[in-house]
Amino acid sequence: MKKIKTRDRILDASLMLFNGVGEPNVTTLLISDELEISPGNLYYHFKSKGDIVGELFDRYEDEMIDLLAVPEDVEISLDQQSFFLHLLFETVARYRFLYQDLVNVLSRYDQLQNRFKRILKKKTAAFATICGSLQRQGMMNISDSQLSSLCEQLTLTACYWSSYDSLSHLDDRDAVDPGRGVYQMMQLLLPYLGPDEKEQVCLMSQDYL
Repeated sequence: MKKIKTRDRILDASLMLFNGVGEPNVTTLLISDELEISPGNLYYHFKSKGDIVGELFDRYEDEMIDLLAVPEDVEISLDQQSFFLHLLFETVARYRFLYQDLVNVLSRYDQLQNRFKRILKKKTAAFATICGSLQRQGMMNISDSQLSSLCEQLTLTACYWSSYDSLSHLDDRDAVDPGRGVYQMMQLLLPYLGPDEKEQVCLMSQDYL
């Protein structure tokens, strides 16, 4: 079995701790204790906790930008759309410490603010692309103003769902469920779909409950 590099072990352990107890509550000493390495060993790889947060954000950003690159010239089915949402919420859940304490994290690591804003814009643009494809196929009936509002609502839900889901399941810190987020997003689309599409979404949604 390939040995995991110490640097990657530090990042993986930090992500687990950040997600579990919240980034503000995690110190470099706690991370080194979790890994059973000396603080000096950790410091050799990362000079501060901020460097760890920055590299984890790099990982998050790379995954999210790749996911949000939705082609504009293809027909997107409802199945593909729900799969996209599932991947989106899996990524959010994987880096949920960013979302659970978003304002605090971005205020303390201000170099991440503009990068996160760009990701938010890309999310909104991806939702607009998906809805535009559904419109062209006659699967969705929605005005321009409604579409703008819907895409903002989808972005908002994607951004704050993990916090809400965590608060709803405080007795189980591992209870963040991407499927519940997908279900809520599908319900936001439902009023604008045609009869056949509504029936399909209702059937699909049951798998996420």
